[in-house]
Amino acid sequence: MNDYKALKTFLLAAEKRNFAQVARELDMTPAAVTRAIAALEADLGLQLFVRTTRQVSLTTDGAVFAAQIQPAIAMLEDARKEVMNAHKADEGRLRISAPTWFGKTVLPPILSGFRERYPRISFEISLSDGLVNIVDDDYDLAIRISSQPSDKFTIWRKIRVVPRILVAAPGSRYVTMQHPGELTPDDCLAYSGESRRETWVLSDGGSSMTISAGRSFCANNGEVLADMAADGTGVAMLPGFNIAEHLRSGRLVHVFQGWAPPDLWLTLYYPPYQALPPRIATFSKFFEEQVASQMTLLG
Repeated sequence: MNDYKALKTFLLAAEKRNFAQVARELDMTPAAVTRAIAALEADLGLQLFVRTTRQVSLTTDGAVFAAQIQPAIAMLEDARKEVMNAHKADEGRLRISAPTWFGKTVLPPILSGFRERYPRISFEISLSDGLVNIVDDDYDLAIRISSQPSDKFTIWRKIRVVPRILVAAPGSRYVTMQHPGELTPDDCLAYSGESRRETWVLSDGGSSMTISAGRSFCANNGEVLADMAADGTGVAMLPGFNIAEHLRSGRLVHVFQGWAPPDLWLTLYYPPYQALPPRIATFSKFFEEQVASQMTLLG
């Protein structure tokens, strides 16, 4: 970084044409500025400035050199600031991946509240219901509603339990069924990140059973499944808060209420940091504090 400092000193001297002013702005002594410029000239084998008792001016070589290095020094300065900001708790960029429905419904008020408190932190939000490679895709963190992750290379943090329920349209034949064993694979609308079939595991607290789902319909988006179920197409298995408005409005009803699948978890995923960068740790703490109230409001 000594060369970088010498080049910054040279560029400021080229702009100000006054070594004493450069010294004041860089918190150096005039003698230190003179030595830095002299060392740079010796290294290059060029005279960069003409010095007189009254003024300092660039030589032709000095002007050419200043014009050539200025863009590179500006890029280095931007990179230095970005790296330094990444280690501040209240400044920098956060690139976040979140599920589509969660990102549209729960996340906005949390982000707004965080921005009010930390206005110098900027966000890039990407909504996707599919799995993301948090390292290769350059995310600072990902919000997911899922079972316990199997990826051993990411760090994950459980925030809260997310129960799921079976739902169907109120006027459909599924409402009159007494046992989930009456369902066929064609009746069950599957959620799958790859739009494939899935296996439902249901328990009544004493016994359990499995049902093959998605033979006739599967999707990687909960809103699509909720709408299909509300149209009477079949039974969907979705997080309760995800369909709270459908339940309140009567578009969907809870069926087979004695039977439930394993709970999911609302989880934060991180790249394999040795320690969370301060801005990410700050957001994670705020998110955990706020998400419970937002999801409670949604039912």
